[in-house]
Amino acid sequence: MLKLVHCYRLSAIGFLALFCSWVLAQPIALKPFTFESYQQILEDHAMQPFMLVIWSIDCPSCVKDMALIEQIHQNQPELKIVMLSTDDVSASEQIEKILQQNHLADLENWVFADTNSQKLRYQIDPKWYGELPRTYFFDAAHHREGISGVLSQEKLDAQLKRALK
Repeated sequence: MLKLVHCYRLSAIGFLALFCSWVLAQPIALKPFTFESYQQILEDHAMQPFMLVIWSIDCPSCVKDMALIEQIHQNQPELKIVMLSTDDVSASEQIEKILQQNHLADLENWVFADTNSQKLRYQIDPKWYGELPRTYFFDAAHHREGISGVLSQEKLDAQLKRALK
């Protein structure tokens, strides 16, 4: 009897490991970010606060920020967080891997899908010149505050407090 119970436990553990590896292997739904996409994001999140996190696979500071973003996502699951990679669609596999490693795959994820990245950046913010990481905090009325550089916990808390008022 004890061997049978032990066998079921091993089977359950094996099934769980297999299931987890299958879930991690599932591709992330990366949405193509084109010239019209920024307006679509604003419309999709009308009348609600959200964060727009702009990052790149080639930006060590961006990846460093992801631990903090994951923490926010876990502590405030009601807060909408939109991730936007400035990398080309051809880097989708690397983008997905980083998002999965940082437990951000279940967020709304976009990737630049236009060869004119300057045009896409201008559509988001004419005063933004491409420095990364770049995070925008939108309140419910969509007044926004943009911050370039690594986020500190204090800076993040202050921005979220303003946005969530």
